[in-house]
Amino acid sequence: MNNFKNPINNLAPRIIVCMDIKQGRVVKGVNFKQLKDMGEPIELALLYEQQGVDELVFLDIAATIEKQKTALNLVAQIAQNLSIPFTVGGGLTTLDDVKAFLDAGADKVALNTTAILTPSTINETAKIYGNQCIVVAVDVLKTVEALQVYSHGGQKLTNKKLLPWCQEVADRGVGEILLTCMHKDGVGDGFDCALTQQVSESVPVQVIASGGASHPVHFYEAFNQDIDACLAAGMFHSKKYTVNEVKDYLFIQGIPVRKI
Repeated sequence: MNNFKNPINNLAPRIIVCMDIKQGRVVKGVNFKQLKDMGEPIELALLYEQQGVDELVFLDIAATIEKQKTALNLVAQIAQNLSIPFTVGGGLTTLDDVKAFLDAGADKVALNTTAILTPSTINETAKIYGNQCIVVAVDVLKTVEALQVYSHGGQKLTNKKLLPWCQEVADRGVGEILLTCMHKDGVGDGFDCALTQQVSESVPVQVIASGGASHPVHFYEAFNQDIDACLAAGMFHSKKYTVNEVKDYLFIQGIPVRKI
């Protein structure tokens, strides 16, 4: 029998779909490069809700250099149409930014570059809005020499060490860590379960695995190793599989996913 470890909320294993947004469109690449247009955000969001996805994540990957007005309008439109939780991130630099996105209807905000440059923002956000509202996105690249943590949408190498950084954000009050393994992103050979599990065992918060999924078995492998949640994008955007199909497979394998 599987022994699922969910230390905070005793949540069932979650399937999350990620939408990387650039100039108002959903895009997908390989290793954060060679981006291709995948469709319109609201249409895709409604489709995934109908398919039974547990949560959605919207990341404006160009927001650090582009204006936020369009993103805020998009969040408001999404909130009006969705009944499932969704997280937004990209370019949030101040508490006013966090407030604006939460007021627009987002359930959670994701911080990456700001968390690295101004870690106190994590503490302040958690104190004012609660840790359930804040996710820290950690982008890591595994090389032969090291585990390298990146900021600015995977474009800038930082001096952060992976495990100490994850432990620090947990101590500062983050509710979840979204761990994207850049070396797996878009490759399609499965999540880096070993690395995700290593992070999960080092922190007392939920850890979301991201990067590498292309088949339902990849979700089974992750959940069977006590990973809390799995995020994917390309395999769903390309319509290779639906969320329903992945959940049906997992249910048959004995994974206690939520079914609609």
